[in-house]
Amino acid sequence: MQLTNIEPTRRGEFWAGAKATIPLIVGAIPFGIIFGALAVRSGFSPAGAAGMSFFVFAGSSQFIATSLAAGGATTLFIVLTTFVVNLRHALYSATLGPYVKHLPQRWLLPLGFWLTDESFVVAVQRYRAEDSSPYKHWFFLGSAVFMYANWNLCTWIGIFTGQAIPPEWGLEFAMVVTFIGMLVPLIIGRPTLVAVFVAGVTAVLANNLPNRLGLLVAAMLGILAGVLAERFFGEPDNE
Repeated sequence: MQLTNIEPTRRGEFWAGAKATIPLIVGAIPFGIIFGALAVRSGFSPAGAAGMSFFVFAGSSQFIATSLAAGGATTLFIVLTTFVVNLRHALYSATLGPYVKHLPQRWLLPLGFWLTDESFVVAVQRYRAEDSSPYKHWFFLGSAVFMYANWNLCTWIGIFTGQAIPPEWGLEFAMVVTFIGMLVPLIIGRPTLVAVFVAGVTAVLANNLPNRLGLLVAAMLGILAGVLAERFFGEPDNE
């Protein structure tokens, strides 16, 4: 949709944000359903699985936390691992900061909680649009609320369908396929390829470390390898 032909009112911006997010929500629907199904199959109660989506609202972190919890990892390790996974949100916040710094805390707190990859993409495009609407934060809110409602609805769908799927179907493997599907489109340059390779090899070699510690080691080494590769090749990943 055209992000400059929006009615400059609170209502107009809110619904424009929701509409702009529809194509991204279509891609997020299967992930929400898979999460709900995997969570109950991994030992979470329906309320626990739904509560994670309601209170955490971070797709990749929820998948990882579910896997770690099912494997017996400690709470501290789960928190530390999900913290590393979500460090990209610091970059999102730094990008959006100049546009939202004038907002009061009653706006910043919910927008920070609801910030996702999808809402960041549409919100930053709206803020960069060359018009003087004073209600662009309502556009951000519309996108964020729409994503939040969709994720929680899909989680409940997954919870109910997951309980009906026979164990022999091997639903647990869906999480592996899900992450592969999320990862492959992001490999768009040699630094990213190096990071993925190093992280993958490390994860395999460190698989027997206690408390799934190998996952954290793989993530840290992958990040380090990507940074060094970018300096060596002299190319950012978006080229």
